[in-house]
Amino acid sequence: MGRLVKFLLLLAVVSACGGASEKSTARKEQPVVAAQVVEPAVVVPIFDADSAYSYIAAQVSFGPRVPNSTGHVKCGNYLVSKLRSYGAEVVTQDVNLKAYNGDILRARNIIAQFQPENPVRVLLCAHWDTRPWADTDPNPANRYKPLPGANDGGSGVGVLIEIARQLSQVPTKVGVDIILFDAEDYGLHENDSHLWNKHRHSWALGSQHWAINPHKAGYSARYGILLDIVGAPGSRFCHEGYSTHFANNIINKVWSRAEALGYSSYFVNEEGGTVTDDHYYINSVLGIPCIDIINCDPESPNGFGPHHHTMRDDMEWIDPLTLKAVGQTVLTVIYNEK
Repeated sequence: MGRLVKFLLLLAVVSACGGASEKSTARKEQPVVAAQVVEPAVVVPIFDADSAYSYIAAQVSFGPRVPNSTGHVKCGNYLVSKLRSYGAEVVTQDVNLKAYNGDILRARNIIAQFQPENPVRVLLCAHWDTRPWADTDPNPANRYKPLPGANDGGSGVGVLIEIARQLSQVPTKVGVDIILFDAEDYGLHENDSHLWNKHRHSWALGSQHWAINPHKAGYSARYGILLDIVGAPGSRFCHEGYSTHFANNIINKVWSRAEALGYSSYFVNEEGGTVTDDHYYINSVLGIPCIDIINCDPESPNGFGPHHHTMRDDMEWIDPLTLKAVGQTVLTVIYNEK
């Protein structure tokens, strides 16, 4: 954004009067003077897409991050350490959560707080776990195998870790909380989709727990932005249904920033589908207006892309250009908050 300049028009009028002899009264107008009142320009850091890419690759290197797995524990420790290295005050919620199929998941929500003393806050979030089953893989032999989760899980987290790095160097005017939710992707297996009505809340278990038990009593934020599946080449981010219902003004805020930055080919002003994701519980339980930036692919059977919930969800599906569009847009939004 350019600097905001306000013009005050100063009109000086000087009158000259004649003496006792009857001289005509002369009136001379001085030139109009424009006085400039300049507000300081907002400094927005440059999002480093290569850095975000490396954070995604680091997560994938641990293998699938399914709760109860060794890769899950190691990756969680890595994320906590990385966020603390960037100056965040980090707390975790370690909790056992029951999945729809009866599995007990040793879950861990990771909360990184920047400027925790600041009462005005913005929430950024993503899920860091990965799907335990590649249940839409074209090969039936893969449909009960855990998937790599580069895009679905890794991409949103990679963008947020890079934003954390920027926050450590250039502070915002508002406090920022980055929350990495666990157990988002342990929802109904495709073979159990007929049980949807009974288990529609089987997804986003970590955010459900946090919304009922926030890390601080009475926690609130001005708004929230959820990043999910934000790394694929040529991604299209439409207006997700619950986002429009609960937080349409935040949709407008983010999409207008994206357009101003030249990213309208990614942030498309079209209505997308409605997705039960972490933001649903942030909105419906805590009442914090939260949107979901999530890829919308109407040409794929599942609406998210051909790699979604398959063994193909690896680093081949991560494009630094997409990461740049998402990361720079989110940075521009939060650094313009006052």
